[in-house]
Amino acid sequence: MPDPVLALDLGGTKIRAALVHEGEGGSTPRLEHVAEVATPATSGPAAILGAALDLAAQVAAGTAVRAVGLSSAGVIDSGRGRVTHATSSLTGWAGTDVLTPFAERFGVPVSVLNDVHAHGLGEARCGVGRGRSSLLLVAVGTGIGGCHVLGGHAVVGAHGAAGHVGHLPVPEAEGIPCPCGRSGHLEGLASGPGIVQLAARLGADPSLREGRALAAAAAAGDETAREAYRVAGHATGRVLGGLLNVLDPEVVALTGGVAEAGAGWFEAVTRGIAQEAMDVVADTAVLPASAGSHAALLGAAARALEELSSPAPHSPSR
Repeated sequence: MPDPVLALDLGGTKIRAALVHEGEGGSTPRLEHVAEVATPATSGPAAILGAALDLAAQVAAGTAVRAVGLSSAGVIDSGRGRVTHATSSLTGWAGTDVLTPFAERFGVPVSVLNDVHAHGLGEARCGVGRGRSSLLLVAVGTGIGGCHVLGGHAVVGAHGAAGHVGHLPVPEAEGIPCPCGRSGHLEGLASGPGIVQLAARLGADPSLREGRALAAAAAAGDETAREAYRVAGHATGRVLGGLLNVLDPEVVALTGGVAEAGAGWFEAVTRGIAQEAMDVVADTAVLPASAGSHAALLGAAARALEELSSPAPHSPSR
């Protein structure tokens, strides 16, 4: 058996790590020694990298690894393993060299991929995209991101920024500030925080200021909460319908806290897609993601194995 890949997912709240063993005969890879720690998100890059390196050393203790695959929040220049842009969820993360500390610690090849791109690759290889030629993953939670996987490779774009689905404009979001600094984008309306703010504008009970509480109220029949999910879901569906027209993926996978909230959201997404998608793509399967909570680890490991055999496809120039 070949040595495993050491995979890590560096997120805004958690850092996860595992050893990923290749599946035999095309079977699903096997994860071993899965562990996680809280991300010291406000303590700066040195603290975040230190926590990640310590966790990685713990997971890999006594095991030879053939490569390290990293999934990280932020826009990634995967050719250099550097974060070029990041939100305030990780203090000072923009500009961080993620690759070098792991290369120096473990002495093996290291690859770095954006977390949603890694999630998409994991879903394509091990979830609803398995056996399909292409997949569009859309993650709707604190933010809204996406990944197009084509021919088994995550399309990251010329600047590592492909897949920012939440930053497409929608008329329902006109005048609403977006976390990117612009206004009128889908994320400002239809992300988890956006839906909470939408519900408040619609007159929801003042106690419903948190996503789980709002989802519970919608599930219990609160009409204002349900309307917020319907409006957000319909806007999300319209964007997805437009993306189907442009990308024509074989399947769409939906994931994230909002996608898992129920509350009529999925039905509203379906109606939005039907409004915008051309007939030729209107029947594209739209399914809940199925690769599970470790999809980004699986994707990070898959990317590391890709880069062992060939240069990273679609990556920004060095």
